[in-house]
Amino acid sequence: MFLTLITTNSFAAGSDSSSSSKVKSNYDKAVEAIKFAKKYEAKGKLEKAKKRYAKAQKLLLKSNSEKPNKADTLNYLGFTTRKLGDYENGEKYYLQGLEIEPNHIGINEYLGELYVATNRLNLANERLNILEGCNCDEYAQLKGIIEGTKKSKY
Repeated sequence: MFLTLITTNSFAAGSDSSSSSKVKSNYDKAVEAIKFAKKYEAKGKLEKAKKRYAKAQKLLLKSNSEKPNKADTLNYLGFTTRKLGDYENGEKYYLQGLEIEPNHIGINEYLGELYVATNRLNLANERLNILEGCNCDEYAQLKGIIEGTKKSKY
C-alpha cells in the first residue's frame, strides 16, 4: 500500500500539464502575427496582411500595458502602426523605444524607412549614421533605401 501511494504521487507530480505547455505572451503572439502578415504582404495578399498587422498591434498594446517600456515591443508597435498607415503614431512609438535603447538596430532601421517614406532624408541619414558601425544587414538595407537602390521589404 505504501508503495502504491508513492508511485501514484510520483506519476501525478510528473504529469502536470501546465509545466509542459508554456503559455505564449501577447508579445510572442504579436510577433507570430507579424511574421504571417509579412508573408501575406510578400504574396500580394494585402488585406490579409493588414488584418494580421491589426491583430499584432492589439496584442502589442496589451503587452505594452502589461510590461511597459520594452524597446522591442515599442519597435513592433511602431512597425505595425506604420504598416497600418499611421506614420505619425508609428514614429512616436519608435522614438519612445529609442529613449529606452538609443542604439536599437531594428528601431533605427524602421524609423529610417519611415523618414524616407515621409521625405525626411536628413533624419533617415541620422538613423543610418547610428547603424554605421553595427556590421548588420539593417545598415545595408537602410542605406540602399535612402540611395534609392533598394525598396523597403516592409
